[in-house]
Amino acid sequence: MRIAMIGTGYVGLVSGACFSEFGVHVTCVDKDAGKIERLKSGEIPIYEPGLDDLVARNVAAGRLSFTMDLKEAMQGVDAVFIAVGTPSRRGDGHADLSYVYGAAEEIAQHLDHYTVVVTKSTVPVGTGREVEAIIRRVRPEAEFDVASNPEFLREGSAIGDFMRPDRVVIGATSERAGEVMRRLYRPLYLIETPIVITSLETAELTKYAANTFLAAKITFINEIADLCEKVGANVHDVARGIGLDGRIGKKFLHPGPGYGGSCFPKDTLALVRTAQQFGSPLRIIETVVDINDKRKKQMAERIIAACGGTVDGKTVAVLGVAFKPNTDDMRDSPSLDIIPALQAAGAHVRAFDPAAMHEAEKLLPGVEWAKNAYGTLEGADCVAILTEWNEFRALDLRRVKSMLKRPVMIDLRNIYNPDDMAKAGFTYTSIGRPSPAGGMDRG
Repeated sequence: MRIAMIGTGYVGLVSGACFSEFGVHVTCVDKDAGKIERLKSGEIPIYEPGLDDLVARNVAAGRLSFTMDLKEAMQGVDAVFIAVGTPSRRGDGHADLSYVYGAAEEIAQHLDHYTVVVTKSTVPVGTGREVEAIIRRVRPEAEFDVASNPEFLREGSAIGDFMRPDRVVIGATSERAGEVMRRLYRPLYLIETPIVITSLETAELTKYAANTFLAAKITFINEIADLCEKVGANVHDVARGIGLDGRIGKKFLHPGPGYGGSCFPKDTLALVRTAQQFGSPLRIIETVVDINDKRKKQMAERIIAACGGTVDGKTVAVLGVAFKPNTDDMRDSPSLDIIPALQAAGAHVRAFDPAAMHEAEKLLPGVEWAKNAYGTLEGADCVAILTEWNEFRALDLRRVKSMLKRPVMIDLRNIYNPDDMAKAGFTYTSIGRPSPAGGMDRG
C-alpha cells in the first residue's frame, strides 16, 4: 500500500514513520523547505525517543521519503492523511482549521484516482464533512471518500502507542473507505487490537471526549491533593485506593502543577466551544479548564511560600521546563506560568531541562540556562522540580544540599519520599502528602 502524509509535525512524522514500519510506502509532505531538507539529511526536528532510528531504518529500506511536492506524493496512493496543526484560534478558543481546509483544497487539485482522504489531525465535529464539501466544490468529478482516524499518541511514548494501541478508531463514509483503512492497520490484527469503525462525527467526537476525560481526571486528583493537605491525608494512597477500582483505573491519577502540552489545553477548550455552539454546554469541562489555568499560576505561590514568603533577590533553581518528560514540547507547560511569576516576584531563575531548553529559551527570557541539573544549584536559595525527568529522581542529595544556600526543595511532581528528604536534612515541599512529623510537608 501507499499513502501520503501531509504535515511532518509530531503526529504526521510519528504516524508516517510507524506506517512505514508496517511495510506501507509513505511519503511525508511539508511546505517547510528547511524541515524537509533536515529530514532528508537524517535530522529529526522533534524529540521523541526511538524516532530517529525508526525513520533512518525505513528511509534506508525505501519505504519512507520526504518531499514538498504534494502532486508527486499522491501518485498511486491508497490514502492521503491530513496531519497538520489545529491550534486554538485566538480570541474564542475554537480550533483553527485553516491548515486542514487548505490541505483539502490542495488534495482536490491532485486527485486522479480513487483515494481515501483521512483527517488525522484533531478536529471538531463536522470537519470531515466540510473537507468532503471542499473537495467536491473544487473537483466535483473526483472519486474519493473521507475518513477520520484520530491519533491517541502520548508524547514520549508515541511509537509504542502506535505499534501497540489500546484501540484504533476509524470514522468512514463508505464500506470501501473502511476496507482501505482496515488494510492499513492489518498488522495490528495479529495482536488483536480493537478496530472501532464508526461515523465521521462519532470518530471526531471520540478523540475530544477521550482527551477531555483524561484532563478531568488529572484535575480531579489535583483538587483531591489540595484537600489532602488540609485534612492530613496522603494523595498517593488515595489515588491507589481509588485507582484499584476497575471502573476508575490507576492512570492519570498523579498530582502535579496542572496539565499542559499540545493536546489537553487546546482540546478541552475546543470541545467547550463546540458544545456551547451547539447549545449543549459541558459544565464539567468548563470547570476543568478554569481550575487548570488557575492551578499553574498558584504553583509559583507554593515556591515563594517555601522560600520564606519572598523570592525577591533570591536565586531559584528549576529542574525541568517541558510539560512532561521525554519530550521537548513547551506548549502550555506549567513552567510558562511559574517561571515568569517567580521573575515578577524578583527571583533570578537558573534552569535546566534535558531536551526542551532550545525551545524554552525563546519563550522564557531572562532565565539563566545550566548545562546539567547540578549546574542550576550552586548558591541557589531553593530548588524546584517542575518536570519528572528520570535523571532528577536519583540526584545525590548530599551534593544538592552542599550546593544550595539553604536545603529547600519544592517537588511539584512528588518524585521524592518525604521521609528520605527529612533524613537528608531538607525542608521539603510536595503536593498532597503528610510530612514525617504528621503535618503537611509544605516547607
